[in-house]
Amino acid sequence: MTSSRHTSSKRRALPRTAAFWLLGSIQLFLLAAASAPSPLYPVYQAQWGFSATAVTVVFALYAFGLLGALLVVGALSDHIGRRPVLVISMIVEAGSMVIFIEAHGLAWLMAARVVQGLATGAATGAVTAGLVDLQPKHSPRLGATVNGVATTLGLAAGALGSGLLVQFAPAPTTLIYVLIIAAFAITTVGVVLMPETAAGRPGALASLRPRVSVPHRLRPHFLISTPSLIALWALGGFHLSLGPALTTAVLHVHNHVAAGIVISILTASGALGSFTLRNQQPRRVLHIGSLVLGAGMIITLIGVAATVPAAYLIGTAIAGYGYGASFLGAFGTLAPHAAPEERASLFSTIYVVSYLAFSLPAIAAGIASSAFGLRSTAIGYAAALIALSAAVLLALTTQRRREASQLRQEAELAESMAVASQR
Repeated sequence: MTSSRHTSSKRRALPRTAAFWLLGSIQLFLLAAASAPSPLYPVYQAQWGFSATAVTVVFALYAFGLLGALLVVGALSDHIGRRPVLVISMIVEAGSMVIFIEAHGLAWLMAARVVQGLATGAATGAVTAGLVDLQPKHSPRLGATVNGVATTLGLAAGALGSGLLVQFAPAPTTLIYVLIIAAFAITTVGVVLMPETAAGRPGALASLRPRVSVPHRLRPHFLISTPSLIALWALGGFHLSLGPALTTAVLHVHNHVAAGIVISILTASGALGSFTLRNQQPRRVLHIGSLVLGAGMIITLIGVAATVPAAYLIGTAIAGYGYGASFLGAFGTLAPHAAPEERASLFSTIYVVSYLAFSLPAIAAGIASSAFGLRSTAIGYAAALIALSAAVLLALTTQRRREASQLRQEAELAESMAVASQR
């Protein structure tokens, strides 16, 4: 089975390097599709008259669909291969765009987001594992870097592109989805031609049993990364659901492009953070990311509380840099230590935590905004993210001191043994 799979791969036209960058582009398109509806939510609200809480529910249904797919088929590509999982996922993703185009009410949006989440979740584990499979041996962190940059750039491109089309192009609730369908059609052809990197192994049906797992040796790193993952994905979830409404409240600009620009500031700055820190040690990147994200949220909090547009935008940009750095640091800490047969399962577990943080806090914020107002909710949200960033910094500092103490004890023991042997 393995030899026939490799023989088939050799007949395919796409080189490994091209396949690597194809997977990076697929990750970008998946996240662009995820953020594209955000600038349209005010349009849908005006047409169909639903509340801010309904907006966050529609947004969160995407994350719940994604979580369901991650839990059930997240590790499937380790067993049947990356390519078949990706082809089916992108066909379903294109189908979700069709539902958006045909949407005639809130229920249609909910259905579209669930289907989109299922497709994205199925693809996520395969894409992330494939990037690590195909990365050059001389660049062991390139897969994590491309994954982080593609994720944040995709969110930026989807939000800004959608905002521009809504504001200036005809058919605002159609055109963006047609373009995304075209992108997935082209990349699906590329996937069919790419080499298969997972040799396949028994247990495909058993892998469909919902579970999350982290190899025991990676659990200390995973636990330290978890508050960072929660903070950065909760930040992204808030901006993609209630961000357009908050932008209007702080900037006093009733413009779809403005909402897209603010989301793009956050995510493009995140891409910059991932790229500029790509050669640093992952734990150092995680430390920098948490520190910068917390600092950015402090400035954002001031901007929202005092209605200072400049502070709001600057804080968003700084927090975005920390967002990208934290994402890179968390993945970079874990990815190099995972065996090939563990990668899709491990990355799926990471994304389960991430998308829970992406969705549940956003729903809570939607409910809170109805009770306490959007501005007060945003202030409380920012304070919680600052606390999470501080928790990561504390955990990293504690771990570093513990390791330094252990090394010191080992050195003292070695020295005492050397002295004893000389006697």
